[in-house]
Amino acid sequence: MDKILEAVVMSSYPNNVKQGLVRRVIEAAKQPMDSEQCWSMLELSTKLYLTGDTKYKREIGKEVLEVYGRYHPEEFEEFFNVRFLLSLLQEGYGPLGKRSHYVLDYIQLGLQFVLESPSANSIFSLLRIEVLRKVCERPGPKQCAKISKLLTQHPQCIPTGKHQLLFCQQLIRCIGQFQCVSEGEEEIMEFLEQVNKVSGLLQRIWRTQTSAILPSLKELFTIISSTEEQEVPSNALASVVQFVPLELMDGVIRNLTNDDSITDVQMMMAIGRMIDWVSWPLGKNIDKWIIALLKGLAAVKKFSILIEVTLSKIEKVFSKLLYPIVREGALSVLQYMLLSFQHSHEAFHLLLPHIPRLVASLKKEDSNSATSSLEQLAELIHCMFFRFSGFPDLYEPVLEAVKALPIPNEDRIKHLLGQNAWTSQKNELACFYPRLASKSETGKIGLINLGNTCYMNSIIQSLFMASDFRHSVLNLTEGNSQPLMTKLQWLFAFLEHSQRPAISPESFLSASWPPWFTPGAQQDCSEYLKYLLDRLHEEEKTGKRICQKLKESSLTSQAVEHHYLNKTLIEKMFGGKMMTKIRCLKCLNVSSREEVFTDLSLAFPPSDRNVRGSTSILPVEKVGPQFIEPPENAGQLMGSPWVQRKAPMASDHAVPSVSVETLGFQERGEAANPIHGNDVGVDAAKDPLSAFGEQAPAPKDSRSVPDLINYFLSPERLTAENKYHCEKCASLQDAEKVAELTEGPHYLILTLLRFSFDPRTMKRKKILDNVSIPVVLKLPILDGAVPGSGFMTVVYDLCSVVVHSGISSESGHYYCYSRECTDTIPHGQPRDGVLKPASDKQLDFEIQWYLFNDTRVSFSSFESVSNVTSFFPKDTAYVLFYRQRPEQQSCLLHEALAEAGHLHGEPSLHKDLMEAISKDNILFLQEQEKEARNRAAYISALPKSPLWWRDLDRDKDDDSSSGGCSPAAGGGGSGSFHGLVF
Repeated sequence: MDKILEAVVMSSYPNNVKQGLVRRVIEAAKQPMDSEQCWSMLELSTKLYLTGDTKYKREIGKEVLEVYGRYHPEEFEEFFNVRFLLSLLQEGYGPLGKRSHYVLDYIQLGLQFVLESPSANSIFSLLRIEVLRKVCERPGPKQCAKISKLLTQHPQCIPTGKHQLLFCQQLIRCIGQFQCVSEGEEEIMEFLEQVNKVSGLLQRIWRTQTSAILPSLKELFTIISSTEEQEVPSNALASVVQFVPLELMDGVIRNLTNDDSITDVQMMMAIGRMIDWVSWPLGKNIDKWIIALLKGLAAVKKFSILIEVTLSKIEKVFSKLLYPIVREGALSVLQYMLLSFQHSHEAFHLLLPHIPRLVASLKKEDSNSATSSLEQLAELIHCMFFRFSGFPDLYEPVLEAVKALPIPNEDRIKHLLGQNAWTSQKNELACFYPRLASKSETGKIGLINLGNTCYMNSIIQSLFMASDFRHSVLNLTEGNSQPLMTKLQWLFAFLEHSQRPAISPESFLSASWPPWFTPGAQQDCSEYLKYLLDRLHEEEKTGKRICQKLKESSLTSQAVEHHYLNKTLIEKMFGGKMMTKIRCLKCLNVSSREEVFTDLSLAFPPSDRNVRGSTSILPVEKVGPQFIEPPENAGQLMGSPWVQRKAPMASDHAVPSVSVETLGFQERGEAANPIHGNDVGVDAAKDPLSAFGEQAPAPKDSRSVPDLINYFLSPERLTAENKYHCEKCASLQDAEKVAELTEGPHYLILTLLRFSFDPRTMKRKKILDNVSIPVVLKLPILDGAVPGSGFMTVVYDLCSVVVHSGISSESGHYYCYSRECTDTIPHGQPRDGVLKPASDKQLDFEIQWYLFNDTRVSFSSFESVSNVTSFFPKDTAYVLFYRQRPEQQSCLLHEALAEAGHLHGEPSLHKDLMEAISKDNILFLQEQEKEARNRAAYISALPKSPLWWRDLDRDKDDDSSSGGCSPAAGGGGSGSFHGLVF
């Protein structure tokens, strides 16, 4: 019968004819027959099953085996013996030998017919040993899947005792070497099925033997933490972790993070490879394990590992959001990475170039998964905007991409940030930031934030960019008896000549710290500036005069020396004068008092007062005489020169006596004003986004700096409870008060009073109104040189804008825009006795703007300055620095300052300062070399993985797939899936 069957199978008859003949042979096999005939048929069926070159032959072999196992059990048991099985497992079968692919399938097929036989236990014992030996030989995924299928169907064959533990560990070793060699979708799906069978077997073993779990995980950690592997461990290991009970997570993580035998490099390798597992499709709980390990490392303060791994992996995790099949887990890991990385903006800024494209891709996908992910991503982005404000040049494209998505309120943002930070002690991370970096391409140097010290950093950078002031400070000689000014000189010198990308202002902070400031808390930059200038002024008054140094160097004329002999550097640079006059409305008596100021504090007009638009501002030359006549022999009441004048109160019926004019250039699409130059500022037509739902509605007409100055200079009616005590009337009377600028400072500092006390909430609130900032400002100054001549116009150029980001004076962030304003004409070429000012074009478009944000310095533009509040409603201009253009009345001062700063090029520093800078530059180079070596060692230890940017750079517009492979993912091409998984 075996000869007949073999002849039929090997014949060239059509399959339907063969099938009929085979049916007759199989039916005949159900009848009783002698042992010899049974053996012959079993040998033939074994040969067909194990060596058949077609699926048809193997199917016939399988059918015959099943018939003889069922109808001739004694002969089958005798044939299917331990010796035969051992030979099959160790030597294979026939000409293929050990390369036989179907031995395990054959054994699984035959086992079902000997389960009740006396030889069953012997066969199980043999298989327990042989499957262990097999996995120790590291078979591929196909063979491992067959072993798993065999043991799942026949658990009696699973190794026991110590062998079981070893079997689990070796099986994990096998999984670590699995690789899918094909890019076809069918092959990938087959590979995933094979991996699931193998990991499913481990789950079955762990379910019955929980004692095997921890040793198995230890083996897995050994694999992923190894620095000696030639090949990267397979991401298929993720399928193992998903079956570990979550109740074991805390104990496992605690043991790992507190194990002193695990080096930092090994831990970094392990967590880096685990993060790669987010690419594994359909893996459950992988994100939970990754986040738990990250939290565990933070708990034991392994910040260097967290920083290196986050920065090396966050872009790859982000790229996985493109794929629905792994999106949920990737988003969870991304959220934790970003929300915990709060000591610097570095991780978030790595993602900025990729966010707009990902958002566009998710919008295009139009699925529930994409919509949900977009909302979560937008929330995450706004959290990062809140935590790391001050980068408008980088954030504008991202804000544009997410502008249509919901914005979380501030409480929600604070909750997320407070819940996820690695540590509440910011100084614990100070040693990790700034990391190795090169000097900004701008050539400018940043300042390290020493813990909410951005208020100081922004002021220092603004003062440093005031070039006349900077040159004067740097020109001070050694031993000037001004300790604070000397520290400022050293700080300026390092900002000018250091090779570091950023320096620490710690020494200057400790010397200039207002005693009432709370350490580590955010402070008001305007308050700090006032205190600093006051300190520097008072110090110089009791020390060596700067004018004496100018006299010794013969840089000034006797006229200049006499005029400025009693002035400090702060007075020369920032000091201005104003006259406050009060007229009694009954007797018309006028009293006046002259005050000195270093800044003008500009209040906002009340909401019910009409805001003057730029079109209503008249040129100074056309303004009529003052309404207050100068009193005869009126005594000037002099107060403390550094007491700041309070902003005037609102007066509904007050009319401005003079107006401030702005110069500038016509905005695109805006008609020129025939009377005067337009304001250069924010386009009021833009509709700013709501700042976390707490911004008041924007006024119909955008406010401008001239509006606020005009309001400051407008008359104030003193009535009711605010009546004036007239000395002439000897009683309280209605009166009118007005302020006039009598001397314009060289640098005009304007503080916009945005913070006011709200009695309803008992908190200080911020006025978020947009204020347009002119790049050139004409200020009316009372001409005291010629009595009765009225006002003259003094022109100022914008130098710096300090921006406050936030909605509270006790929180938020400060950064500043600055440019260097200098005279761009040769000195000593007066026209009609007056220095010819540089053209507006030279001043406005040829001078480079910079953005200073603590350690980061970047190129910027006046357009960015103008539009910052339109894009970021809580980022508002707060303190402005303007520089006066050289005019006739201050010609000698301008000449002196220019010569002092530029006669011999850059100021020459004294010997000790030059040596200190030189030594620090050498030290920095040594630090760079050491840090570079350390980072090279870290980076070389990081797990190698496919290039993350392939996912983001793939042209989604040319791919009709949604990036997934399952029906739930919307279909997907065979090419895209391979990039996702591996």
